[in-house]
Amino acid sequence: MYNLRRLEVLRELKHRGTLAAVAVAMSYSPSAVSQQLTLLESEVGAPLLERDGRRVRLTPQAEILVAHTETVLRQLDRAQTEIAASLQELTGTLRVAAFQTAMLTLVPTALTRLRETHPNVRVEATQAEPDTALPALLARDVDLVIDETFLGHAAPPRATELSHHVLGEDPMRLAVRDTTVRALPELARCPWAMEPVGTPARQWTVSVCHAAGFDPDVAFESADMLVHARLAAQGHAVAFLPDLLWFDRAPDLALLTPAPTHRRTILATVRTSANDHPLIRTVLSSLRHAVHEAEAAVGRHLGNDGVGTGSRG
Repeated sequence: MYNLRRLEVLRELKHRGTLAAVAVAMSYSPSAVSQQLTLLESEVGAPLLERDGRRVRLTPQAEILVAHTETVLRQLDRAQTEIAASLQELTGTLRVAAFQTAMLTLVPTALTRLRETHPNVRVEATQAEPDTALPALLARDVDLVIDETFLGHAAPPRATELSHHVLGEDPMRLAVRDTTVRALPELARCPWAMEPVGTPARQWTVSVCHAAGFDPDVAFESADMLVHARLAAQGHAVAFLPDLLWFDRAPDLALLTPAPTHRRTILATVRTSANDHPLIRTVLSSLRHAVHEAEAAVGRHLGNDGVGTGSRG
């Protein structure tokens, strides 16, 4: 019978790519990782790794083992769900990863509600963009990811073993200092502030500019929307900013009323095998409450016309 811990080491290698990364993730030394894999090869009776330049890759036999290991881990997720559901009191720790504005606005409000309703639930949260957070979810480094997709922009394929829960819709408004600007094509010659290359927000913003007939001049790159807002407010750049950013203050710049497709969907993504776990359901409920609270606050700060005092659509 194969050793489950050694199978997990092989699975970690599949997800992380290097022995050094596996060692860090599992708190092993690199030599201990190699030893575990050597012992597993002896149990299997077939090579599990082959050299690929300076890296190693899994053999077909190793891929078979990893697929079955994933099945075992999914079944263990279901066992944890059933045990948690059988207990009278909800306890435990849930690890959450969230993109910047969600970490700033939604997570603290959700934590406050959890403290009031389920004081024995612990949430550990880290800020991470979807392109790194979703692989971490598959690797079981986190249990829930707050991520985003953009309306009108094709999202990358998502793993079938993940379940997605819509938390809300968040308009994306064009932020400018020049109050005479009326439409996106007028900004073709302006410097832009955008998120890093490869992020969904960057891909969406560039595609929107291309649809308007120009290639944007990206002068400033940051994953921090507060940086974008500051640059736009002082006239150094233009940017698309989410309404969620105005949860605690009125904007100090002009915001153009968004087109119907200028919005993002905020999601909570979990492994399907843990979808019904009471901790997951409880944190999802708190996050939905946080979204409603944020939407109400944004409405107050942007005013009835949706663009705020001193701003216009």
